Amino acid sequence: MLINSPAMDRLVEAFRRLPGVGRRTAERYAMQLMAAPAAVAGELSEAVARARAAVTECSVCRNLTEQDPCVVCASDRRDRSVLCVVEHPPAALAIEKGGVYRGLYHVLHGVLNPLDNVGPDELKVGALLRRLEGGEVREVILATNTTAEGEATALYLSRQIAAMGVQVSRIAHGVPVGGGVEYADDATLTRALEGRRPV
Repeated sequence: MLINSPAMDRLVEAFRRLPGVGRRTAERYAMQLMAAPAAVAGELSEAVARARAAVTECSVCRNLTEQDPCVVCASDRRDRSVLCVVEHPPAALAIEKGGVYRGLYHVLHGVLNPLDNVGPDELKVGALLRRLEGGEVREVILATNTTAEGEATALYLSRQIAAMGVQVSRIAHGVPVGGGVEYADDATLTRALEGRRPV
């Protein structure tokens, strides 16, 4: 690592903001990027800028998309009576890769966390409840992670949704406790969805 290089320190810190990237990995990424031809760094920078400009939130499900509504919400082949609620976009992608789930999604973009001042108003809970008012959705599958915050979010949502007369189910715990939905393999997610239970 370069000593006394504020520019490299900023680059390392930028990489460290990515999930699962610790200091040593961030340093390796930074050093690899500096050792690569300038065109490689330019391609990376351009790809990030283009993705940031092209990708937005779907106005319906709040997932990330390049078109609005997203391809899932716009499809007439999806089961509109079932809605799967996830914490973040990678979880919806992981479930979709399993190839079994044919319903729609709703992405919260977080979980309830009073210690970090994250309540229902900071999440996409209002948008979720408004989607349920039309009566088209018969079942909501809560696919939040099995962390304390994920469980608290699922409990809060189950009470809100059940009061609206909509069936609520929770994915089975094939996903490891303390683990994230987005990190589970396809078979585990398939078993978790098929083994969901009412709340």
